[in-house]
Amino acid sequence: MDIIKMLSEELGIKRSQAEAAVQLIDEGNTIPFIARYRKEMTGSLNDEVLRELDERLRYLRNLEERKTQVLGTIKEQGALTKELERQLLEAQTLVLLEDLYRPYKPKRRTRATIAKEKGLEPLADILMLQMLKVPAFSEAAGYVSEEKGVESAEAALEGAGDILAERISDEADYRTYIRNLTVEKGLLQSSAKNENEKSVYEMYYNFEEPVKKTAGHRILAINRGEKEKFLTVKIAAPEEDILRYLERKIIVRDNPYTAPVLKDVIADSYKRLIAPAIEREVRNSLTETAEAGAIKVFGKNLEQLLMQPPIVGQVVLGWDPAFRTGCKLAVVDATGKVLDTVVIYPTAPQNKVKEAKAVLKKLIEKYDVTLISVGNGTASRESEQVIVELLKEIPKRVQYIIVNEAGASVYSASKLATEEFPDFDVAQRSAVSIARRLQDPLAELVKIDPKSIGVGQYQHDMNQKNLDEALKAVVEDCVNKVGVDLNTASASLLEYISGISKAVSKNIVAYREENGRFTDRRQLLKVAKLGPKAYEQCAGFMRIQGGKNPLDATAVHPESYPAVDALLDKLGYDKTQITAGGLSGISRKVIRPKELAGELGIGEITLSDILKELEKPARDPRDEMPKPILRTDVLDMKDLKPGMVLKGTVRNVIDFGAFVDIGVHQDGLVHISQMSDRFIKHPLEAVSVGDIVEVQVLSVDLDRKRIQLTMKIK
Repeated sequence: MDIIKMLSEELGIKRSQAEAAVQLIDEGNTIPFIARYRKEMTGSLNDEVLRELDERLRYLRNLEERKTQVLGTIKEQGALTKELERQLLEAQTLVLLEDLYRPYKPKRRTRATIAKEKGLEPLADILMLQMLKVPAFSEAAGYVSEEKGVESAEAALEGAGDILAERISDEADYRTYIRNLTVEKGLLQSSAKNENEKSVYEMYYNFEEPVKKTAGHRILAINRGEKEKFLTVKIAAPEEDILRYLERKIIVRDNPYTAPVLKDVIADSYKRLIAPAIEREVRNSLTETAEAGAIKVFGKNLEQLLMQPPIVGQVVLGWDPAFRTGCKLAVVDATGKVLDTVVIYPTAPQNKVKEAKAVLKKLIEKYDVTLISVGNGTASRESEQVIVELLKEIPKRVQYIIVNEAGASVYSASKLATEEFPDFDVAQRSAVSIARRLQDPLAELVKIDPKSIGVGQYQHDMNQKNLDEALKAVVEDCVNKVGVDLNTASASLLEYISGISKAVSKNIVAYREENGRFTDRRQLLKVAKLGPKAYEQCAGFMRIQGGKNPLDATAVHPESYPAVDALLDKLGYDKTQITAGGLSGISRKVIRPKELAGELGIGEITLSDILKELEKPARDPRDEMPKPILRTDVLDMKDLKPGMVLKGTVRNVIDFGAFVDIGVHQDGLVHISQMSDRFIKHPLEAVSVGDIVEVQVLSVDLDRKRIQLTMKIK
């Protein structure tokens, strides 16, 4: 199999691009490094394409490895023909490979193997030849043997039928056809185990839909309902079509003595052996496809959440709301340093609103607080009411925002949080996290398991290994796109940098604490376990502000420093000008980029990236994302009326729509049909997590706490 050819065709890229990417991956380069600093070699393949290529490369190599194993096993059996070898070598999926291998696979003791032990294989061969001139029953009588345990002609015929049924089941072409037909014409059906039992799966109590049309989110919901024993699920295959197909393939002679027997054998083979296996395979395939789709949506949501723009230069008061135990507050300065923590009791049962306001006013005045970040958990509504009243009573302009606190409790109880704040209790750490995730969402959210951040769908029903790998890749891509400040980044942030392991990230922090701040990227080579290869992979993503070399504050890789020095010298710039806000207009001075790149010994794409970086050093891609909505007043769900137009923030995107925060503590749902005037296959075509959208209220159900919204505003 030509793996490079397959990769280039599947991904729609040139063969040379696929070859270069595979070579770079095999050399141990990370995806972020290849995407950012090896564009010349790959023709500017982005991280998304490179990750897909990496995944397919592993699959195809596993397929080739499995082919070698299968060929070896069949060869040992002395059963490898030239035709079979060709089929095995040309197989492009593991499913087809396993179908071809099935007849030669060591089997447990089956009805067919028992029949063979009784000497009934010759009878099976005679029946398959379909040339009997006597009734099959009469032919079978000759195989009756008390010694072999064949007590009657009927038993002999039954045993021969078992052998033929297994042969039919093992035929790869038949299984491929039946699998495809089941997907094309089959129906996915689910029914209630107990129709009188109330559950969230009631819409699936009497459900039927074509297999090929069933949406991924329904597959996952039905699977969960089955797992929780509310539903019985099956695939209704086009049985008559399948049996007719098998009869056409197998009964090739119009022999009245063998045709009826073979019809019974075919029916038995399909119902007993083929159908259950195909149903399992089709359902597994549906689940895998649904999971892959859900993981992709989860990853996209996570990316948008991590890439939300930081709110810089503000002192933030983090507010972790609660009832009985009180609301925990934490004041953090513009760099994220904790200035103060306190507990107030404005909510039930204490209701000490006056005392709480007095504490808040002192904190705001003392630390010049400009923004309050409130978690959206228990007592959030009551806390917001107190904040709005307070803001009306003070002369200073302070705004607030409700943040999704998903994962804050997970972080605050973690080993990492204990190491970071050993003297704080769990709730205090949570308040700090709520404040910091507003100041720099990326730096704070990397401390939390991505699955706990709350932007997925059916995440606990998926293959956890696949989900973990996909989400880790998303976090890695986001961290490397933004880059990190080498002198302030936490170990949990550094471990996502290209080429840096968890152990090395801790060593970087330890080196920093022992030797003081980094002043040169080359100092990284003095960090324990950080060798030349790791340095090559990570250096360009590490930033040093105010270091010895102004280029260390940019995304320019150290390997390009000599070229940059020559470039600046040629164009008449001084390197120190870089730190004074960038070299505005430097790109316009380059008249012949191809010629200049050759002169500098770098590629034209690399030159273009360097020029962009010199114009706007260490530009943050998050600045282009929509800013969060800051509020000064409160809106209640009962205030909502159909027809109202509001601005909101997209909190989560799922297969059938998106949940939008409109400031009433209950996210409203915009169904996919209400997102656009044009047809869209998935909500991600219209919105992303973090988007600020204008919506109109369609309906409000106070009892069920449901808000229906539309983006098609009239």
